[in-house]
Amino acid sequence: MFKFLFMILLFFNLSADKLGMYEHQGNFVDLDLIFLDEKDKEVSLKELMQNKPTIITLNYYRCAGLCSPQLNSLASTLDKMELDETKDYKVITISFAVEDTSALAAQKKKNILSSMKRPFNPDAWSFLTGSQTSINSIVETVGFHYEKTVSKKGSIDYIHPAAMVIISPKGKITRYLNGIDQLPFDVQLALIEASDGRVGPTIAKTLLYCFSYDPKNKTYVFAFEKLFAVIMLLSVAWLLFYLIKHGRKKDEY
Repeated sequence: MFKFLFMILLFFNLSADKLGMYEHQGNFVDLDLIFLDEKDKEVSLKELMQNKPTIITLNYYRCAGLCSPQLNSLASTLDKMELDETKDYKVITISFAVEDTSALAAQKKKNILSSMKRPFNPDAWSFLTGSQTSINSIVETVGFHYEKTVSKKGSIDYIHPAAMVIISPKGKITRYLNGIDQLPFDVQLALIEASDGRVGPTIAKTLLYCFSYDPKNKTYVFAFEKLFAVIMLLSVAWLLFYLIKHGRKKDEY
């Protein structure tokens, strides 16, 4: 209930101040942007991506609201995916709070990766901090609008959206996945499409049941047996409804 109320309040805040995620599909992220990794080493996005389609999230490491649930949910999603993080994709989390440090990034990475249920290559998920110039460039390119707030005691917080941005190996923005929770199907399909630079809207979650992942060809294929099962289930449900309805009519006479 608290989470639901928090999301409603956040929605009204974002709407009132025209904050949120403004989609810029087709734009190109500057892959030469320099950030600091968890070891306080300068790295470019290009180095980290290694010519792979990449998930980008924008968070800040002291966030007490959306960020931890979003990153934990992403970790859970990656746990269930059939793609290989070493060969098929990369993940980059970038702090948009210039005051965040590499030490905070390292601690956040440790916490998130330790929550995963399978061994995950730590080099495949980078947690970055950066200069205001680099931060401004990435948030403006992807359309991430946030607002800094300072309390009377001087503590800094941010009002911001929660979303994943999927980019191609060349940095093209191909898809947005908005919200905290994502289906493994949606993320996998977005990464597969991004590997070819294809731009598209988020796939409907209801399509999940009718597709199967083909690891050999790294694509989703339509599963006719699943569709047939759905049709049979609906047919049985309709037949039961028909029999019950007509049985009641006979009782009335």
